[in-house]
Amino acid sequence: MTKKSALQIEKANLHIVDWLKTYAENAKVNGFVVGVSGGVDSAVTSTLCAQTGLKVVCMEMPIHQAQSHVSRAREHIEQLKKRFPNVSSQEADLTSVFEDFKKKVPQDTDSDRLHLSLANTRARLRMTTLYYFAGIYGLLVAGTGNKVEDFGVGFYTKYGDGGVDLSPIADLMKSEVFLLGAYLKIPESILNAAPTDGLFGDERTDEDQLGASYDELEWAMVQDELGKTAKDFSGRQQAAFEIYKRLNYANKHKMNAIPVCLLPNSLKK
Repeated sequence: MTKKSALQIEKANLHIVDWLKTYAENAKVNGFVVGVSGGVDSAVTSTLCAQTGLKVVCMEMPIHQAQSHVSRAREHIEQLKKRFPNVSSQEADLTSVFEDFKKKVPQDTDSDRLHLSLANTRARLRMTTLYYFAGIYGLLVAGTGNKVEDFGVGFYTKYGDGGVDLSPIADLMKSEVFLLGAYLKIPESILNAAPTDGLFGDERTDEDQLGASYDELEWAMVQDELGKTAKDFSGRQQAAFEIYKRLNYANKHKMNAIPVCLLPNSLKK
C-alpha cells in the first residue's frame, strides 16, 4: 500500500486534480474552499485543489489553537500562495464565538462527554464558516478526510469536518497521503509532525486518542476487508485489530446513510 512508484504517485496526483476540476466545472462553481489546519491531509488537499487553476481559498479558523498548529498552517498557506496565483487565504478567528457558545449551554455534565462535545462543536463551527465563505464566493467545500479516517474508524466529527461537498483524498490511506504530500513538496514541518485533529487546544495526537497508529489501523482495515477476526492474531496485532473493530462499529452511524423510516404502502393510501 505504501510502496507506490513515483510514476503511480504522479498519475494519482493528475487523476485527482482532473477529477476536482471536472467536478467543479460541471457544478458551475468557481473553485474550492479548504480548511487548513497545519496537518498533512489539509495541506495535500489544498495543494491538489490549487493545481486545478480554479479559485482556492485556504481558511484558517483557530479556536484556542496550539501555536505549533498555527505556525504550520501559515507556513503552508504562504508557500502555496507563492506557488499558485489562484490561491488566496482568509482567517476567521472563532475563539470568541466558541466562548460565547459555551456561555449559552449547560456545563454541569459528565466531564468526558462535555470535553468531547465541545471538541466536536469546534469542528461544527468551522464547517459553518467554510460554508459561509463557499456561499459568498461560489465555491465547493473540499473535504480533507483520508480513507482510514472516513471509512475505517470514523475519526471525524459528524456534520463538522465530515460536512463537505466532495472528498478528493478519501480513497487514500494515511500513508499514501504522506507519500503524495512529499511528492507535492508540502513543508517538511507538516510531513514530520505527528497527526492531530487539533480539537482540544493541546498537543494530543491522533494516536493518543485512537490508541493505535495509522499504520496499525491501515493494516487492521485491510485484514478486516479480508475477513479476518481478532482470533487470527495475537499480541499487539490482536490489540490493534480489536481497536479498529471497536471504532469501526461505534462510528458506523457516521459512515452509513442516514436511516429513513419507510412507511408501508398501506399507510400512504
